[in-house]
Order: sequence, then structure tokens, then C-alpha cells
Amino acid sequence: MKKKVMKVFTASDLAALSKVERLNLVNSCTGYKSANLIGTLSPEGHENVAVFSSITHLGSDPAMLGFIVRPTSVPRHTYQNIKATGLFTVNHITVVQMEAAHQTSAAYDYGVSEFDMTGLTPTYREGIAVPFVSGSPVQLLCRYLNEYPIHENNTIHVIAAIEAIYVEDTLVTPDGWLQLDRGDVVAINGLDGYARPTLQDRFAYARPKTPLKSLRPHAS
Repeated sequence: MKKKVMKVFTASDLAALSKVERLNLVNSCTGYKSANLIGTLSPEGHENVAVFSSITHLGSDPAMLGFIVRPTSVPRHTYQNIKATGLFTVNHITVVQMEAAHQTSAAYDYGVSEFDMTGLTPTYREGIAVPFVSGSPVQLLCRYLNEYPIHENNTIHVIAAIEAIYVEDTLVTPDGWLQLDRGDVVAINGLDGYARPTLQDRFAYARPKTPLKSLRPHAS
């Protein structure tokens, strides 16, 4: 078998790359990320929906998540709406939605609904003022809790409580785990690569084992 060659990019190499090459490399080198649409409503009633790949689990009791807001040197409508109303939704993106979801990253003017511009459909639930994304198999209602500035690159880590989880029942396994590939949920590789993961296996809770004998050859 031909030996695989590892290409090396040092910090100085990264600095020498063009902006686009550096963006693509650094955004994809950390692996697959969650692909979600955040739905918000402005105080004036303007609907907004935007794709995010930085949403992460923070804890299950209480249920919390976080996501990163890029520098606010330019308008960030999602962030502005969340700060104004305190509520937002997180919606998993499916294969059939991914092209429209990606288009929400375009810089539309304030007050222009990405729902209208992309063909995505908002849906509302009784007593909830913010829009969910119709057709998303996993939808979360979230409430703003706090934020932490990341001074090193002028981003903001937003912390939120998960107030409710709406999920297609075919995804829920007997132990409460969600098998996302049943819903054709996609992940993001870098900034613009969308992939549909497929479950390979699940494993039992890992507990310490007796160390196995090393399989590495002894040094001569």
C-alpha cells in the first residue's frame, strides 16, 4: 500500500495564504459541524432565518447550548433580534433544505425576510412569537441567557437555555437518543460543504478496562 503523504501548514504558511484559501482550510480542518437554521423575529415583526455551523451542546441539566456570533462591526440581524426579544429557534437542516439554507448566509438588508428570499417556510406554535422552520425534523425553542466576548477575535459566545424540543417521532429511539440520519439531517464541512452523515454504530457507556498489550513493535 502506498504510504500517505501528510501536507503541513504552519502558522506562517497560513498567514501567507490568500483570504479564501485560509478561510477554507481553517474552517474545514476541525471536521464536520452541526448545520442549523436560527429563526428570529425583530421587535418590528420582521422574520429572519440564518444558517449557523457553530451551535454546540453545553449541558443537559439544565439543557443549554451555545453558538458563536461573528464580529459585530457589521450588522448581525440574528444577534440583534435575540438581544431584543430574548427568544430564537434552532432548526436542523435536511438534504432537501440545504441549498435554500445556504442562501440565507447572503447579506440581505434589515427587514428582508430570508424565508421569502429562499423559499423556506416559517411555522409558528401557539404562544411562541418566534418562527420555526417548516420541514426541519428537529426544532428547538431557545431563550437567551448570557454572552461572553472572545477578545482574541472579537466574536461573541452566546449562551441559551433550551426551552422546548420538537422532534419527528421516527427519530426518537427507546432510550431517548435521536437517530438523525433517519431525518436526512446534514452536517457542514467548512463554510459551504454539506454532507449527510450515516450512523455506523452505537457503543455502550465506556468504562475503564484492563490495558491491552501494546501492538507497537519494540524499538530495535
